[in-house]
Amino acid sequence: MLRKSHSNTLRLINIALLIALEIILTRFFSVTFPMVRIGFGFIPIAIVAIMYGPMWAGVTYAIADFIGMMLFPTGGGYFPGFTFSFFLVGIIYGFVLYGHTVTFKRAILASASAAILVHLLLNTYWLSILLGNSYIALLPIRIVKCAVMIPIEGVLIPLVYNSIFTKIPAFNRTIS
Repeated sequence: MLRKSHSNTLRLINIALLIALEIILTRFFSVTFPMVRIGFGFIPIAIVAIMYGPMWAGVTYAIADFIGMMLFPTGGGYFPGFTFSFFLVGIIYGFVLYGHTVTFKRAILASASAAILVHLLLNTYWLSILLGNSYIALLPIRIVKCAVMIPIEGVLIPLVYNSIFTKIPAFNRTIS
C-alpha cells in the first residue's frame, strides 16, 4: 500500500511540475499573432503522454490551459472550447505515444493528428465563433500554423524523449 501511495504522489508531483512548465512555455515562450500562437507548450504534455497515457495527458493539458488563462489572460478572456481542445490534444498524444518507442514517425503522427483534428478543424471553429469571422476565411492562416508546427513537434518530441528518458534514470523509474 505504501508503494502505491508513493507512486501516486510521485505522479502528481511530476504532473504538477509539467503543468507549471507548460504554462511558462505557453505564456512566456510563444509567439502570438491575432489568430495563431506558435510555442512549445506541447513538450510537457508529450512527456505526460509518454509517461502516463492519454487520460492523464488530456486532463493535464486542460488544467494547464485553465490555470494559465486564469493567471495570464490573453485575448478576449477564458473560452472553455479551447480547454476542451487541449484536452483532446492530450488524449491524441497519449494514444499515439504511450507504451511505444517514441520515433520521428510516431511524433509526426501524434502532431499531425492533433493539428488536423483539433488545431485546424475544431480551434478554427472556436475562433470563428469568437471573432465572428467566416470559418473558411480563417483556414489559410490556420493551415500555415499547422504546416509550421507539425515538423517542429515531430523533431522536438523524440529529441526530448531521447534526451530525458534515456539519459536521466529518474524518469525511467517514474513510468507506470
